[in-house]
Amino acid sequence: MSALPEPALPTPKLRLLYSPEQIAARVAALGAHITRDFAGQPVVLLGVLKGASIFLADLARAIRLDATFDFLAVASYGQGTYSSGEVRLTKDVDESLHDRNVVLVEDILDTGLTLSYLRTVVQAHHPRALRLAALLDKPDRRRVPIEADYAGFTIPDQFVVGYGMDCAERYRNLPGIYLLAE
Repeated sequence: MSALPEPALPTPKLRLLYSPEQIAARVAALGAHITRDFAGQPVVLLGVLKGASIFLADLARAIRLDATFDFLAVASYGQGTYSSGEVRLTKDVDESLHDRNVVLVEDILDTGLTLSYLRTVVQAHHPRALRLAALLDKPDRRRVPIEADYAGFTIPDQFVVGYGMDCAERYRNLPGIYLLAE
């Protein structure tokens, strides 16, 4: 099956960082790593809405385990390109996570504020195991000491869109990941 062509870009302000093929290869490797780590045990993939939804869907197909989904939602960016620094939960899980293996799936680990906050929220549900998966890691922006157990790509401190990630809700549908020029 061949890759879909890139949609026409609405602006010249986007520069390709990772192609759909590069993303697919990395997500497959992450899925294999998770499969090995949980060795036949069921897992709950807990996605952070909205940005991680496409990553979660592809990651789920790459994991060879019994996997279910649930979602959390937080607010920290609003309509801009910089985090407000304040994180608030806007949607909690629908199912019990008690004594279950949970992989918290996020699009970007940057300041660490969101994942650190969500790790605390999820730990309050008393999972058997909790692991963090982030497609993108921006270590230069870290304000809280936290690392992903499964990280896709380390990227520079620039704003990215595509593959579920947005700028004011635009560009989520792009199959690649793009740098957004200021």
